[in-house]
Amino acid sequence: MLRFVLAMCAAEVLGMLSFASFQALIPTFTAEWGLSNSEAGLISGVYFAGYVAAVPALVSLTDRMDPRRVVLGSLALGAAASVGFAVFAEGFWSALLFRTLHGIGLAGTYMPGLKALSDRTEGPKQSRYVAFYTASFGIGAALSYVMAGGIAPLLGWGWAFAATALGAAASAAIVLAALPAGAPHERAPQPQTHLLDFRPVLRNRPAMAYILGYCGHNWELFAFRSWAVAFLVYAATADGGTTTGFGATGIAALATLLGVPASIFGNELALRIGRRRTIAIVTVASVLLAAVTGFAGGMSWPLAVGLCLVYGALLTGDSAALTAGTVAAAAAGQRGATLAMHAFIGFLGGVFGPAAMGFTLDLAGGQSMAGWGLAFLVCGAGSAFALLAVMALGRRE
Repeated sequence: MLRFVLAMCAAEVLGMLSFASFQALIPTFTAEWGLSNSEAGLISGVYFAGYVAAVPALVSLTDRMDPRRVVLGSLALGAAASVGFAVFAEGFWSALLFRTLHGIGLAGTYMPGLKALSDRTEGPKQSRYVAFYTASFGIGAALSYVMAGGIAPLLGWGWAFAATALGAAASAAIVLAALPAGAPHERAPQPQTHLLDFRPVLRNRPAMAYILGYCGHNWELFAFRSWAVAFLVYAATADGGTTTGFGATGIAALATLLGVPASIFGNELALRIGRRRTIAIVTVASVLLAAVTGFAGGMSWPLAVGLCLVYGALLTGDSAALTAGTVAAAAAGQRGATLAMHAFIGFLGGVFGPAAMGFTLDLAGGQSMAGWGLAFLVCGAGSAFALLAVMALGRRE
């Protein structure tokens, strides 16, 4: 069973190599295409708009058909979007189109893959396996930063995007080898509702507590990951020095990678002290750290780097606990529909968080100590919302 779980984690990582390709190269695109901060934030956020537009149908389908078919088709779409961006993207509107297609590809791989894994790992270890899978999201995101930051300076940003299509192909090969065709035997009855009828999920109060908490979590997580490279470049310049794009992307990748053990540790902590208590600890700490990280960019480059590394690890500490909580709270026969809502509502935070940071920077007059300080406060608002949602709705769990 562990081999199967690790194979699914590897497939997830390879399928996500396009995840941060644009975010890692925001300084390049703003210079080459003349993008404003708001436009760059919208391109970052539209990835998640594509995700949330497609995820209700794609994940709900896994209650009715083999998840492997959904995953393989979505990987093919993601690969085509990578090649399309590399060849045809030439400004704001074309970038919006291809990043939307990338988001749709993620919608058909991440949660459907989790559904296939959770269907085959019932029992006391399911929460731990879910934590491994959700933590692997951070590995894929980190490798995406590294690939874009390493390839673009040498070969150009087009090749940085084109190379991610190879990752999608490798992911598809692993899925074909590791995930058997056909769904496992279902003990629960098949859903009697229509494909997009989510009313039973919306009435599931414990599940909705975690789903809304996941929305706030993703607001903060993807806002930080979208703007980390640009913030680090600003911090280096403000401190009187410079850093290469790869240096900033390398630090952003490390901050993302530190989130992997933090997510797994957060799940283990939740098993011992409870999910809601773990989520409360992480979210309060994240809000406090967000309040100081942005202002540090105008003070000291080493301080900004250190805070970004700590913040990047901390804000994933509740990720596995939130997702495992949704899986555990799903009603019989509705796991796919529940995960669809988890992904749909949850990733709405990913749509608006990066854009909100970009708008905040523009409203504050551009990239400055005050501008970044306010932008990070907007970022940390996601954790504040997650805390309120889980505490208010989950108290009767």
